[in-house]
Amino acid sequence: MNKSLKYLFIVALLFVVVSCNAIGPSPKGTYVLLKTSMGDIKLLLYDETPMHRDNFINLVNSNVYDDVIFHRVISAFMIQTGDASTKQAGIPVGLDSLANYTIPAEIETKFYHKKGALAAARQANSINPEMRSSGTQFYIVQGSVYTDSKLDQYETTINNNIKQAMFIKYMYQVTDSAFNLDPPLSSATIQEIASEKMFDFLAENGEYKMTDKQRQDYKTIGGTPTLDGTYTVFGEVVEGLDVVDKIAAVATDGNDKPKEDVRILDATIVKK
Repeated sequence: MNKSLKYLFIVALLFVVVSCNAIGPSPKGTYVLLKTSMGDIKLLLYDETPMHRDNFINLVNSNVYDDVIFHRVISAFMIQTGDASTKQAGIPVGLDSLANYTIPAEIETKFYHKKGALAAARQANSINPEMRSSGTQFYIVQGSVYTDSKLDQYETTINNNIKQAMFIKYMYQVTDSAFNLDPPLSSATIQEIASEKMFDFLAENGEYKMTDKQRQDYKTIGGTPTLDGTYTVFGEVVEGLDVVDKIAAVATDGNDKPKEDVRILDATIVKK
């Protein structure tokens, strides 16, 4: 082989090696740095959930998250923060930001509760049938690692959760519509119509099924799959998973509140 051919061969080989090890294009979105009392966490806010992204950006730029605590921490599950009432000053004690304002759900099946997922807290289906997100409170998933057999069980659980949530949603909708009818609809008729709407939804969208990538993540890095399909995931941790683990490991009281405050000292929009 002459020198020119040898050179081209080496260049081609290097190109193949580099291409095989490339991580691919970075996800599109906005980056936020949370400086906490236990270390830094960098978040990526997804462009595909624009209402949650823009709301979060506005809150960061308004310094709402500066000085709030992680008020609910459950090891092997998640760490929750964002309640403005936990600031040391400036917000009336007892103000629950879950009820301050909400934003519409943006539940995308391609975003799931893998370790490091950023998701919006919300109130229960019974009083929040639209599954609207808290305007300020969010959680970061720590979770656990699962086997295929366990994930099979969780797929069934997720489908049941989705069916229950959609049935409650349609019950509220039909009940509201029936309020102005004369004569009013019976409870049995309302339930029948809500059930039909739920089955129409399922016929159009199909059963929830985890992707191969999703299963692989839950079997390796872990997560909290039971929350999939009913809570809005709108970002992920890109740096600082070790800090998430440290926060998740702190001692807590009977209400899952850390015995010693862990605070977000500063939240800022940053470049990648």
